[in-house]
Amino acid sequence: MQTRSSETLLRRTFLLGTLGGTSLGLISLVPRRAAAAEVTLLETGSSLLYPLFNLWVPKYTAMHPGVRITTQSTGSGTGIAQAISGVAQIGASDAYMSSAQLKKDPGILNIPLAISAQTVNYNVPGLNNANLKLSGPVLAGIYSGKIRHWNDPAIAKINPGVTLPSQGIVPIHRTDGSGDTFIFSQYLAASDSDWADNVGYGTTLSWPPVQGGIGAIGNPGMVQACGQTPGSLAYIGVSYAAQITKAGLGTALLQNRAGNFVLPNPTTVGAAVAALEDKTPADQRISLIFAPGENSYPIINYEYAIVNSRQASSDIAAAVRDFLTWAVDPAGGSTPEFLGVVHFLSLPEKIAALSKAQIAKIH
Repeated sequence: MQTRSSETLLRRTFLLGTLGGTSLGLISLVPRRAAAAEVTLLETGSSLLYPLFNLWVPKYTAMHPGVRITTQSTGSGTGIAQAISGVAQIGASDAYMSSAQLKKDPGILNIPLAISAQTVNYNVPGLNNANLKLSGPVLAGIYSGKIRHWNDPAIAKINPGVTLPSQGIVPIHRTDGSGDTFIFSQYLAASDSDWADNVGYGTTLSWPPVQGGIGAIGNPGMVQACGQTPGSLAYIGVSYAAQITKAGLGTALLQNRAGNFVLPNPTTVGAAVAALEDKTPADQRISLIFAPGENSYPIINYEYAIVNSRQASSDIAAAVRDFLTWAVDPAGGSTPEFLGVVHFLSLPEKIAALSKAQIAKIH
C-alpha cells in the first residue's frame, strides 16, 4: 500500500519522465480547465427591434454556447426603464434618452445598432393598393381630431386626381411607452407648429381626444387594429413590412422637408442618414427625423441598445460587449442576412466606430 508521500514522489517522477518525451503524462496529470460559467442576458424593449433580435440571437448563441439571451417585446419605454433598473442587460429602444433622464442615470449608454424607418399605413377600401400622399400637418390634423374624413380638402389637395371617400378616419396610436410614438410625434412636431406647441413628442403622449380613436399595444397590435378597422390610420415600424402586406394595408408617401413625397426604401432612408450622420455626437443621441434633402425619407432613426456601463459582473459585461460588437460588425450581425429581412440599414462606418467606442465602456 502506497503512503501519501510515496504516491506524491511517484507522481513527480512520472511527470519529470515525460518532459523529455511524450506529453501524454502532462495531459493525464494536469486537471482540465473548468467550463466557463454560462452567462444569461435579457434583452427587452422595442417591438420594432424585436424581430431583428430574434434573428440575431439564435445565430450568435450557436457560436457562443456559453451565452443565453432572452428577448422580450415590451416597448421602448419599458426597455429603457429595465436597463436602468438592472432587470435587463440590454434595453432595446427606437428612442434615445433625454438629457434629463441621463442626468438622473449618467452611467447609461445609448448605442445605435442599425437604422430603421417608420411607415404610415391605412385601411381605406379601394385605395389600399395606391400610395396616398400624407404630410406632417395633415397627420397632425388627423391625430388632433381637426381632420375627420378621408375626403377632407387638406387630403384632397395633396392627392389630385384621387377619388377619396367620405368615410371617417380612425386614428390608431400606441398606448404603451413606445419609441415608435417618439419618432412619429417628432415628425409631427417638426412639421407642424400647432402640434409642437400643444402636444409635443415623447415615448408616451397625452393624445388629443378623438372620437372613435383606437389605442393598441406594440407594432403587432397596430397592424391588427388597422387591418380590422376600415377607415383607420396607423404608424408602424418598417420591420413589420411583411405583416403590413399580409394585412393588405396601404402605405403612404410622406412629405419630406424639401416638400417631396417619398416612400421608405434604401435610397430614401440612406439619403436621410447621409444628411445627418456628420452631426451625430459622441454619445450618439440625435434625432434623424425630417432630415434635409430632396430624396430623404422623413421618419428614420437609429435603433438603440440602452445599456448600463456598469454591469453586475465582469462575465456579464464581457458577454454584453461581445454581443453588441458582433451586432454592429459588417461581418457579423450587420449584414443583409439579418438587416435585409427587417428592412433596416447598417450603420455608416463612422457611426459604427462611435458605437464600438461606447460598447468598450461597458464594464
